[in-house]
Amino acid sequence: MKSTAVAVLLAWLLPGLACAERVTIAAEDDWAPYSVIGQDGTSPQGFAVDLVREAFATQGVEVDFLTVPFSRCLFYAQGTRAVGCFDVTITEANRDQYIWHPTPLFEEGLAIFGRADDPHTGMGAKDLAGKLVGITNGYTYPTSFMEDPAIRRHSANSDSQLLQMLVAGRLDYILLNTMPGYMRIEQDPDLRGKVKLTGVLQTDGFWVAFSKAHPDGARMAKAFETGLQALHKSGRYASMEADLRKRYQH
Repeated sequence: MKSTAVAVLLAWLLPGLACAERVTIAAEDDWAPYSVIGQDGTSPQGFAVDLVREAFATQGVEVDFLTVPFSRCLFYAQGTRAVGCFDVTITEANRDQYIWHPTPLFEEGLAIFGRADDPHTGMGAKDLAGKLVGITNGYTYPTSFMEDPAIRRHSANSDSQLLQMLVAGRLDYILLNTMPGYMRIEQDPDLRGKVKLTGVLQTDGFWVAFSKAHPDGARMAKAFETGLQALHKSGRYASMEADLRKRYQH
């Protein structure tokens, strides 16, 4: 009887503990420092993971992450397996497939990398005409780049595979996001000193793509936007971003 009374009292005094909402979000598994599978082989870790967790926490929502390859992440968010997927850029091809919150999760440059002996700098899309350019299968790229008939594109299964193919001379250039690209190069002794940035195609925003099919998709997109704005207003976002740059900026 006493334990029942205590439970009722706690539920009345601390309703948030009894009513905390949980959502399932898909996180990509191989894009450090933003979202990568952790050492436990299950949980994701990275800057974007922390942002998603903390933004939802400001709204009283707890997150269960599904750490999966990016193509599966997108697939889950097209159905009801997950309420959303990150980190996704908005393109003409996917604009109508998901629900998008207004404020980007973060921004990152899409860079052109070449071999260290390449003489070019400041390259842009027009400089890739006639070149064999490597891209990662399942990732999103600018529509103008993907539809340019003058550019020859080759897909690989991972960023690491692209870098290996570039160094081996099998590709002229590859597209990688700037900070993740630098991280992979500096962490692999077989790549260090053999690859350089030759230009930046564009700077992209990245979002959580919320599911149109999931019954909570629209509501969670609004909750996440409110939480993300709260992180910006409190200064927490700026603090987290500064720490990221301090640790990983080239």
